[in-house]
Amino acid sequence: MRYFFHIGYKGTAYKGWQRQNNVTSVQEVLEDNLSKLLKEKVVCIGCGRTDAGVHASQYYFHINTDKIWNDHNLFAINKILPPNISVYDVFEVGPKNHAQSSAKERTYNYFIHTKKNPFLNDISSYYDINPDVGLMSKAASLLLKYSDFRAFCKSPDLHNHTLCDIFSIQFFSNKDQTKFHLQITANRFLRGMIRILVHELIEVGTGKKSISEFEDMIRNKTAPKFLRTAYPQGLYLSQIDYPFRTSLTNSDFCPMIKIDQWIPIESN
Repeated sequence: MRYFFHIGYKGTAYKGWQRQNNVTSVQEVLEDNLSKLLKEKVVCIGCGRTDAGVHASQYYFHINTDKIWNDHNLFAINKILPPNISVYDVFEVGPKNHAQSSAKERTYNYFIHTKKNPFLNDISSYYDINPDVGLMSKAASLLLKYSDFRAFCKSPDLHNHTLCDIFSIQFFSNKDQTKFHLQITANRFLRGMIRILVHELIEVGTGKKSISEFEDMIRNKTAPKFLRTAYPQGLYLSQIDYPFRTSLTNSDFCPMIKIDQWIPIESN
């Protein structure tokens, strides 16, 4: 039987989703604890990778097992997992449904706060700036015109191609404009793409780069000589959509993404 697990995790303590040697990953913690619970070796196939320090307010993985999953197992796995990982739901799917390759859309949110706040350190990125977010929004909207994002990839040659279909992109702010977030939905994302993109948009919003220079990067598929990324703690994988399942909204489990707190920013 194949089961999909719907989870969330705070990534601060982990070196990303994927199991690696000599570091702690989310995948490792889940596989080790599920193996103990089910008394068999469990391999978790995730819907994608997240970098060290990056969070997921909605994430899916699947496992194959001969065991029948029940409500007691859901209670038991949450009891033995650390507080920074939660399993919300488990459901059986057909053998052809795959956590990664069956996903049709992925949504990420990136959060920025511009007033120092010790309670946001792990869950939002602090930048001591006063950006023109309207200008950032205008630059971000240019991505909808393009499909090749080689300029926003850490290792483009490791991908079969660097094409992505971006379905929507929007900036939001709180009422006093001290907190901002970018929400972006696409069929796929490249390695490091969103954190590179956010860094470049901050460059635009603070006057260090013009919109035309930003668009030239995309059009010419040329990354800056010194490629820089935004801080990891502001990034959330926040929604995955599958053809066979209507996904919950990404605000259901993460207080950072409550829709009523945020006001859409119009492009200048």
